[in-house]
Amino acid sequence: MPLRFSRIAPTAWRRRLDVFKNDLKGLRSGRATPAMMDSLRVESYGSQQPVKNVANISCPDPNTIVIKPFSADDLKEIEKAIRASDLGLAPNNDGKVIRLTIPAMSGDQRKKIVAQIKKQSESAKVSCRNIRRDGNKHYEDAEKAKTITEDDRDKGKTKIQDLLKSYEGKIDGLADGKSKEVMEG
Repeated sequence: MPLRFSRIAPTAWRRRLDVFKNDLKGLRSGRATPAMMDSLRVESYGSQQPVKNVANISCPDPNTIVIKPFSADDLKEIEKAIRASDLGLAPNNDGKVIRLTIPAMSGDQRKKIVAQIKKQSESAKVSCRNIRRDGNKHYEDAEKAKTITEDDRDKGKTKIQDLLKSYEGKIDGLADGKSKEVMEG
């Protein structure tokens, strides 16, 4: 039945919301969090792996991240990946663990991160609008094929629009919360 899309669309929007949440986790907010390392990938055992798969990541205080690899062989690879990343952090390798000191962010850095959050939230909303466009097309095609009535098409489009508004609101809420966290430091 063509109305199947109304059950698929929420899943697509939830996936897009999850992607946005993960994008936000990796942004600096002025405090050290293990999630800052989520985007970092390390060459280990012949393949690229997330750092959390090859090391234990902890934050003993709000300004420090400690990375303790499961294997001492991965220490240099982790250090190399941190230096090559866009995190802007200098790793301190003592031979057993890597310590990262998170410096205080300047006002300009905070504003840049807030601008990045805004850009990512807009991108997430555009993705959601594309899902709406696909859903509306689905309902129009079904109505043209005479598998649903005009009223069913309109109900489907209304439901999709309501879902879009709901998910755009969730994205805005997450973006506002993260922006506030960044500005407060």
